[in-house]
Parts: sequence; structure tokens; C-alpha cells
Amino acid sequence: MTKYKKEIGAWGEGIAADWLAGRGYQIIARNVRTPYGEIDIIAQQGDVTIFVEVKTLTSSAEFFPEKNITRAKQRHMLNAAQSYSADHEIDHFQIDAIAVEGRPGIQPVITHFENVI
Repeated sequence: MTKYKKEIGAWGEGIAADWLAGRGYQIIARNVRTPYGEIDIIAQQGDVTIFVEVKTLTSSAEFFPEKNITRAKQRHMLNAAQSYSADHEIDHFQIDAIAVEGRPGIQPVITHFENVI
């Protein structure tokens, strides 16, 4: 992955975390590594832990960020969430995705997909 893509991804994750916090979610952790891959954001809302995959693109004129969540990625997301939940005794969780379209200096478009798996 290029440095630019990493920077855009980190920017998108920050935007998504701020967006969730502004809507009453408590951000528990970011960029958590598990044996099954990284969890971009872990948030809490009520008694539910939400594992969030963030996809960021600078333009979606012909492609939408959420289309990057393949079946293989969904399996990794579920396995990572289950692993983290087992390690932290979490009973209730859901897996969400947030698509961030934009780049620094431009108002991003944010789309939140709940219970993607």
C-alpha cells in the first residue's frame, strides 16, 4: 500500500470515529490487531459493542467504497470480532461499515451501514 493510500485511510478512519462520537457512540479503540486482521474502530452504544470497518475513497464516480467489502473481508471481519469478543467477554456485538468519500480539505460524504454481517 502506498503512503498516500495509508494517509487517506487513516484520515477516513479519523473522520468515521469523529462522526460516530458525534452521534453518541463511545469510541473504545482504533486499529486493534487480532489474529484475523485489524479492526478499524471499536465503539459502544448502550450494551452493544460495534466493530466498524471503514472504507475510504477520494472519489466514487464509478465505484463505491463499500463495494470493497468482499466476502473474504466479511469473513475476516466476523472472525476478528468474534476473537476480540471472546478475549474481552463481550456478549452483544454487531459489525458495521462506514464509507467515507472525500479527502482532506473537502467536506466528506459519510454513509453508515449497520449490521453488514
